[in-house]
Amino acid sequence: MMRSTRAVRLMVEGAESSPAGAAAAPGRAPAAAPSEGARSHNGDCVNWREEAVHGAYRLAMAKTIAEAALAACKAQGYSTSAAVVERAGQVMVVLRDEGASIQTVEMARRKAYTARMFRTSTLEFQTRTASDPTLLPQRDVSDILALGGGVPIQVGGEVIGGVSSSGSRQDIDDGCAKAGAARVAALLR
Repeated sequence: MMRSTRAVRLMVEGAESSPAGAAAAPGRAPAAAPSEGARSHNGDCVNWREEAVHGAYRLAMAKTIAEAALAACKAQGYSTSAAVVERAGQVMVVLRDEGASIQTVEMARRKAYTARMFRTSTLEFQTRTASDPTLLPQRDVSDILALGGGVPIQVGGEVIGGVSSSGSRQDIDDGCAKAGAARVAALLR
């Protein structure tokens, strides 16, 4: 059976994910982590950009993004949480450093969601909505958080998700989220 370029997605606890961490079919290996030479579970070469544009990006890529965001903040001495959402704003990955407080998880989720839905960094969203009274009510939309630390994940000009960091200063969270997105940027060109 031929596999399409769209990632096969499974429903896991109400959120969509790909088979990259799920049990593989008998006789097949699970999908590889994102890398230039990665192979899919059926042996075909994975085109990460193609799958990100036409389907959901893989769980392995989302984990790589979140881990890079956490590592960037940890390198600066901050214990944070990182979240990655897919194109519909649903959570793919949330990671919390052992030293991060629990509210950082929810804040990270909402920042990633805001970056995805408004297709801009949450620092930019914060500035734009604060300076224009006609835009201020956008902050009242459910799950929106106008604090720096969320950035959209893009393939070309298309936003396919969002990544965020929470637990440090807003400018540092923003840099950590950008580091997460940058970690896989070459795969999405």
